[in-house]
Parts: sequence; C-alpha cells; structure tokens
Amino acid sequence: MPSSTPSPAPDSAPQARLSNRLGLGVMRLLARLPLSWVRALGWALGSVLHAVAARRRRIARTNWAACFPDHSEAERDAAIRRHFVYFAQAWLDRSWLWEAPGHVVRHRLLLRGDLDALEGQAPTVIFAPHFVGMDAGWTALTAHLSRRFCGLYAEQLNADVDRWMAEGRQRFGNPHVVGKRQGLRALATALREGLPLYLLPDMDHGERDAVFVPFFGVPAATLTSLPRLARLGGAQVVPVTARLVPDGYEVTVHSPWVDYPTGDVTADTAEMNRRLEAFIADMPEQYYWVHKRFKTRPPGAPPFYLM
Repeated sequence: MPSSTPSPAPDSAPQARLSNRLGLGVMRLLARLPLSWVRALGWALGSVLHAVAARRRRIARTNWAACFPDHSEAERDAAIRRHFVYFAQAWLDRSWLWEAPGHVVRHRLLLRGDLDALEGQAPTVIFAPHFVGMDAGWTALTAHLSRRFCGLYAEQLNADVDRWMAEGRQRFGNPHVVGKRQGLRALATALREGLPLYLLPDMDHGERDAVFVPFFGVPAATLTSLPRLARLGGAQVVPVTARLVPDGYEVTVHSPWVDYPTGDVTADTAEMNRRLEAFIADMPEQYYWVHKRFKTRPPGAPPFYLM
C-alpha cells in the first residue's frame, strides 16, 4: 500500500478542519465527473503548481540534472513541467480511485503482464517504485485479483484525511494493513502467511536501514528493505509499475527477478536501483522527482540541494 504521501499539517484549528473537509468534498465531487474533465483539471493544477511551487520545482530540476546530465536545460525544463502535470493528475485521480463505483474503477485500470506470478500462495514482495500512479497500481491489484494483499500504511496527521485515505486504499480485496511503526517483523510474518507485500522502498529516509549505492551514478541512501524482506520471508520479488494514460492507467506485473536476493544486501540493493533506472527510462516524467532523493549524503560529501 503506498505510504509516501506527505502528511498534512495538524488540524488544531476549526478553520483547518473545515478546509480539509471541503477539500475531501471536492474530491468526492470529482469522482462523478468524466475522466477527461478530471485530467483537464489536473493539467491546469499541475501548470499552476509548476509556476508557484518554486522549492519543489528546484528539487525536481536538481534531481533531473543529476540523473540525466546529457539533457539540455530546455529538455530538462520541459520534462519537469510535464512531471508536475502528471503529479497533479494522479493526485486528482485518487478521487475516482477511492470514490467512483467499482465497475468504473476496474474499467479504467488495465492490469497486464505476468499475472501468473501473483497466482497461488508463493511468498511475494511486490517492488512498486514511486511513479505517480503508485495508488493506481495498488488499487488495480486489489480490485482485479482475488488474492489478498498486504500494504504498509503511514498514518496521516489530519484525522479526516487519514480516514479517507485509509478507507480508499482498503476498499477492494480486504487487504491486510501493517502500520509503518510495526517494523519488518510484522511484514515478514504476513509474507510467510502468503500475503503479497506491496513495498515502495526507493525513497531517501535517511541512513537508518539504508546503504549508499548508485542511483543514476550518484551515491544515494537506499533502504535495504526489499532484499531483507525477500530473504526473511523466502519470497520472490515481482515488480509492478503503473503508467498514467489518457483513459486511466496501465498497470504491468513484471516477471519475478531470477536469483534475487543473493544474500549480499548491498549488492542486492544496488541491483534494485539498477533495475529501477530501466523502469524510469521507460516513463521518466512520471517518476517522483519532487522528492529529495539525494538528501542524505555520504560522510564528508557536500549538501546536494543548495536551498
């Protein structure tokens, strides 16, 4: 279950609670609109965010320049502008993912690829990179497949938003939800019980439980949870990627990785990043570039983001 959405500010003031509830009301209204209208609104919102969210725009530009150094400034700027549009469209898509009738949701989510990899009861860790469609990927699996899935959930600070997000992500398939604070043991237990784990381990969460391995050639603090959980649970690793397309999302189940993990946690984590780079190359503007992927630096290295 995707768990990387930034937590909103505490809702201590009545005005803040009212604002949050109005925002949720707008999302429920959007769920009733044609998808083309929602995407048009997302295009407008993304264009505005690109213009006004200067800090996030600088982060995305810095990330892109580091990962694609051969791109010209014009190519980079155009790509980041498209990224903000995809980001906003995917955010508004949560309206219909979590509120539209089930048949509408299933119709807009095309699930394809090696679906046999998720059949049966084989212990499975699903590697779900941080593309803008990560919520659509989770929903496609739980809405289309009969197998029960396990997701990691980070509680949101605002009670109304937390309730809406939690209910939305649990609306199909009766998934098993593990709180982020419960740690690897609870996740490993779920794996051994035959519940595929939807894991998003490709963000910078600091040095704890992480190693520095290359990401597009740049040393990046990378969580070791994918190989560690796969080994603890005796599980196969099955990547799942979600691509935002005009009529919804194309969610692809890739074939299990062969001979993974090897037991060398650092080498296995580096291999995860190497394979992630190939997924990103297929749809670069849809990756989560507004995150400070290189925030944590190796000892002695200068800060990456000068802001």
